[in-house]
Amino acid sequence: MTRAPVHLLLVEDNPADVFLLEAALDLAAVPVEMTVARDGLEALEYLHQTKAGARLPDLILLDLNMPRMNGFEFLAAVRADPDLMGLVILVFTTSNAEADVKRAYALQANAYLSKPANLDAFLQTVHLLEAHWFGAASLPRSFAP
Repeated sequence: MTRAPVHLLLVEDNPADVFLLEAALDLAAVPVEMTVARDGLEALEYLHQTKAGARLPDLILLDLNMPRMNGFEFLAAVRADPDLMGLVILVFTTSNAEADVKRAYALQANAYLSKPANLDAFLQTVHLLEAHWFGAASLPRSFAP
């Protein structure tokens, strides 16, 4: 039986991090379809367009430090929207500041992950994401029209 691809929305402004995640997901056992938004505003616009007629993402990986609309602002906007509030959002950022962790969870992030510093650690993190979020965890698929 072929598994349906996981629809991932990556909200990330750093092209190097986008490239690393794409490369790591190419090695994943689970099929993943990834959409990239370069900041929170672009991601929010994408979600509003998508909820009108296409399948919303199963999982969102969210950077915090971005132009126009940062990750905290995006997280607050999604959680305030009744049509989007149930989306699974993992903060995926370089910051490991305790204040950022607390604020992300206060805004109802589903998890907080610090980006790894090197390629091997990055691949290990993606493997853990795959094992937990694409494997063991049940992601809501009720967002499909």
